[in-house]
Amino acid sequence: MSSESSESLPLYLQIAAKLRQNIQEAVFQVGDQLPTEMELSAQFEVNRHTLRRAMEVLRQEGVVGVERGRGTFVMAASIAVPIGKRVRYNEALKAQSITPRWKLLRVMELKADSKLSKHLEIDLGDSVVLFERVSLTEDIPISLSSSYFPGHRFPELANHCQTYRSVSAMLFQEYGCDHIRRSTRISARSARPRDARLLRMPATVPILLSESINVDQTGAVIEYGVARFRGDRMELVMDNTSD
Repeated sequence: MSSESSESLPLYLQIAAKLRQNIQEAVFQVGDQLPTEMELSAQFEVNRHTLRRAMEVLRQEGVVGVERGRGTFVMAASIAVPIGKRVRYNEALKAQSITPRWKLLRVMELKADSKLSKHLEIDLGDSVVLFERVSLTEDIPISLSSSYFPGHRFPELANHCQTYRSVSAMLFQEYGCDHIRRSTRISARSARPRDARLLRMPATVPILLSESINVDQTGAVIEYGVARFRGDRMELVMDNTSD
């Protein structure tokens, strides 16, 4: 944008353009906290109302994110996660030059309630193994995943969950199971308090909720997966081309 055309814009858009340029030129990098509202108002010699309008433009573009009680941070571009026949979350991130990192939250055995019984196609009270972890990139949490497995099908699963980063690799290498997505239900909702805390995001930011039923090569249900993705960082893309 030329200097002349830029100056014809409303003041708040000029400020947004300048901050956007600073981010593109790496004056502020992904993950950096921007100066405070008071500091930016003084820098641009505008009142806070004008500054807030500029920041709202950048927030809606996904350039910055606001974390309540912490400040405003430079955001990375949205991460696309394909939803197809194969469960390939790690591969999808690596294809975008993102190194996935997992943090184990908990592995525990519980008994199937009516919901788990229905989704896993097992009897009420049957053993279920819950494997829960958070996915991070550049130390920023981006998704929270809870996987429920029928315990009788996978002996010693709780031990294997401690060492594998990929559920698909774990199921194949330890049990000879393929990992095929049978169905996925996607919805958007507000983050629950625990999810917001683990994802380090404001409760006002929506999450993308993905509930999937995964089967083995015989069609038997082997996993009920619930994933919560940060709505301000992630995109779910329906992929009909995967085999």
